Amino acid sequence: MGVPEQLAERMSMAEQHEYLRARFSRRTMIRGGAVTLGAVAGGAFVPGATAQAAVPTRAATSTESVDGALVAPFGRHLAFGSDPRTEITVSWQVPVAVKKPFIRVGAHPWDLSRKIEAEVRTLYTPAGVGASGDHTQYYLHAELSHLKPGRTYYYGVGHAGFDPAQAHLLGTLGTFTTAPAHSEPFTFTAFGDEGVGYHGLANNSLLLGQNPAFHLHAGDIAYADPAGAGKTADAGFDSRVWDQFLAQTESVAKSVPWMPAYGNHDMEAWYSPNGYGGEDARWNLPGNGPDRKNLPGVYSFVYGNTAVISLDANDISFEIPANLGISGGTQTTWLEAQLKRFRASKDVDFVVVFFHHCAYCTSTAHASEGGVRQEWVPLFEKYTVDLVINGHNHQYERTDVIKNNAVVKKLPIGGTAYPETEGVVYVTAGAAGRSLYAFTAPQSYEGHENEVDSVASFVNAKDGKQNETVAWSRVRYLDYSFLRVDVTPAARGRLATLTVRGIAETGDQVDHFTVARRAR
Repeated sequence: MGVPEQLAERMSMAEQHEYLRARFSRRTMIRGGAVTLGAVAGGAFVPGATAQAAVPTRAATSTESVDGALVAPFGRHLAFGSDPRTEITVSWQVPVAVKKPFIRVGAHPWDLSRKIEAEVRTLYTPAGVGASGDHTQYYLHAELSHLKPGRTYYYGVGHAGFDPAQAHLLGTLGTFTTAPAHSEPFTFTAFGDEGVGYHGLANNSLLLGQNPAFHLHAGDIAYADPAGAGKTADAGFDSRVWDQFLAQTESVAKSVPWMPAYGNHDMEAWYSPNGYGGEDARWNLPGNGPDRKNLPGVYSFVYGNTAVISLDANDISFEIPANLGISGGTQTTWLEAQLKRFRASKDVDFVVVFFHHCAYCTSTAHASEGGVRQEWVPLFEKYTVDLVINGHNHQYERTDVIKNNAVVKKLPIGGTAYPETEGVVYVTAGAAGRSLYAFTAPQSYEGHENEVDSVASFVNAKDGKQNETVAWSRVRYLDYSFLRVDVTPAARGRLATLTVRGIAETGDQVDHFTVARRAR
């Protein structure tokens, strides 16, 4: 069905996509039924503003119509728009096609008179694509704007035959809260590499207890593609894993904006040349990045006094090069412009950057990504980024304060970093749920500190792995965990702080440190 393995190993994702387009005509037959060219490549139909990524899909037949009263929405997840004070998108899924989907929104659960039509994005995966059965997924999105800052809203999602405003369906309502108009203390959480399973579910249950304003997912979201090479030859792909994932995360994501970056397991090569056609169907992220077509997971937003930037490290990864160079350098140019803009803003104290591949990590699996060090680390240092959050390696690891690839200052547990005059701190928070990796050095975490002078590791360079011995690995914890960050603004001239904590699946604290910066 896909590109032959011997060819796929030598082809980029875009080249594989073109191979499939040339090989399969619109007359291709699957299971005795006609399938369009787009469907053979695993096409996603995405109407509206994101239609540039669209390819045709299987047409629904009249026999697929189901009484809407028998269909319940699931998998609700929120995302900020470009301005979290006034914009948010509510997304959800239905198991079969429905008519006239909509969202109801109001300031009270008994006042949901505002009714807004939802956009439908249909994703069809034919049998034979990986391990998937013949499967159509229906994702719905409602963009809300002109909201009031710092306000909690109630919402319900529905369709013809299923109206959440009816008394017997009020239990299906959700809430969201917009960002405040001015800086206030808040908390956000982060992790990467979740997938579907007990540990992901356990971490999600703890996230709610942190009362986060938003959650950052640093890539490798559902693992529908367990191989993660970004190739059509990847074995085991199953689009139905996303149904499980969105149901698993709904308990948090229905009320906490869930902001993802894309990792290597999110390059699903059967959908569009960049592999992000499926992601375009499932997510509706801020559209303020440099290239909505090729880099849909690149965006930024400001919440209170903190700017957050999501990057796509697949674009610069030497280790997994399926999308290497896809932006032609525009992502790095955009990143510098964003950093320069935020550093010039009197309303922004902190800049947090998150993405998948690690700048600095000593895991025995992936370790560090040389492309990140080459392209982005110099910019992080030039513009004194306050915190960098990564996934990719399934463990918790935190560095000392780093500049010019060396330790500027040791940052013990409980210590404070001052990025304006020192350097950058990097945290790998990739233990959200998937199977854990390993370290070469002994673990060292809060209450169980085991300091070592150096750690043997490697970096993925353009010409392959290069061994290195590093001194910057400060905290190493090998069990399921996530990151909690408490942001405390300050009056002008005083120290604003980020208090960063590593929280284990058990609820125990395994690390904490502070990033301090003089408020603008």
